[in-house]
Amino acid sequence: MWQVIRRWFDPRELRSVGSTPDYRFSLANERTFLAWLRTGLALVAGGLAAAQFLPPLPLAHLREVIAVALLLLGGTVAVRAVDHWARTERAIRLGEELPASRFPAVLALAVGLGALLLVVAVLVRAVGDR
Repeated sequence: MWQVIRRWFDPRELRSVGSTPDYRFSLANERTFLAWLRTGLALVAGGLAAAQFLPPLPLAHLREVIAVALLLLGGTVAVRAVDHWARTERAIRLGEELPASRFPAVLALAVGLGALLLVVAVLVRAVGDR
C-alpha cells in the first residue's frame, strides 16, 4: 500500500521505469486526471451545498446522508484519479496496455442511483405538502 502511495508523490519513482514516452501521451493522461479531479471537486461542492442549503427533508437526517454521501464520493473520486493517473503513466512508460477501470461505470451508477433517490425524496415531500 505504501509503495503505491509513494508512486503518487515521487516523480523519480515514476520515471525510474521504462522509457520516456511521447509527451503528448503524458499530457493527455494529465488532462484526464484533471477532469477526474474536477468531478471530485464538483461532488464535494454538491455535498457542502446539500449540507448548507437543502431544507429539512421528509425523512429524518436525509439531508445529512445526502451531504455525507456526496462528500465521500468526491473524496473517493479524487483518490481514484491520482491512482489511475499513476498506473496509466507507468503503463505508458513501459509500453504496456493501459489499465482497465470499472470505476467510471460504478461512479455513473452511484450518481444515477443518488439522483433517483433524490427524485423520490422530492416526490414524497411534494405529496406530503398537499
